[in-house]
Amino acid sequence: MTADRITLPTTPNSRYVIWLIGLTCLPEILLTLIESSPFGGGNLRGTALMLGAFWNGLLNGWEPVYAFQREVMFVSYAFLHGGLLHLIGNMIAVLALGGIAVARLGGRGFLLLYVLSAIGGAAGFALLSSSESPMVGASGAVFGLIGAWKFWEWQLRQHRGASMKPLWRSLIGLALLNVILWLALSGLLAWEAHLGGFLAGVLFAAIVTPTLRYRA
Repeated sequence: MTADRITLPTTPNSRYVIWLIGLTCLPEILLTLIESSPFGGGNLRGTALMLGAFWNGLLNGWEPVYAFQREVMFVSYAFLHGGLLHLIGNMIAVLALGGIAVARLGGRGFLLLYVLSAIGGAAGFALLSSSESPMVGASGAVFGLIGAWKFWEWQLRQHRGASMKPLWRSLIGLALLNVILWLALSGLLAWEAHLGGFLAGVLFAAIVTPTLRYRA
C-alpha cells in the first residue's frame, strides 16, 4: 500500500444497509407503479410531497397539515425522491458507503449517523435556502456518510503519517461536482442540504469515533 492510498475497512451487504435501502426505495417504487398503472395515481405524488417533503414555509408561518409535521419533515423528506434516477443515484451511494459506517460504528451506529445526517441536511437547507419549493431526497444523509468517511480517512492518514493531499483533492472534487450539478440542474440542486449533511457527518464521527478503535 502506498502512502497516498488509504483503504478503510468495510462490512459488505450489511442487513442494516440493505433494509434501509429497501425502506427508502419503497415509497418511490409504489408511486411509480401506481402512476404507471391503468388507473393512474391521481395526485398521489403531490399528496406525498405535501405530507413528507421538507418545506421551508412551515418554519415561516405556514400551517402544518398534521401535528408535528414541522418536526417529522426533518427526516421524512429523505424517504421521498424526485423519480427513479434520483433514488437510484442516492441508494448506490448508500450501498457503497454504508458498509464503511457499519464497520466503524456497528449497525445501529450507522442508522443513527444516517438519521442525524438527514436532520443536518434539512437544517442546512432551512438555514441557507429561501426556496419555498419542496425539498426531497436522501442526499443530505448520503453526504453525512461522505463526511464521516472523510473524517475517518483523515484520522487514518494522520495516524500513518500519510499525505493529506489526496484527501484535499477529493474534497475539492466533491465541491466542484456540486457546482457542476447545480449549474446543470439550473439551480435546482439542494446544495444546502448536502453541506448540512456533510458537516453533521463530520461532527458525528469526530464526537463518536475520536480514536481509530473499531467495534468488535
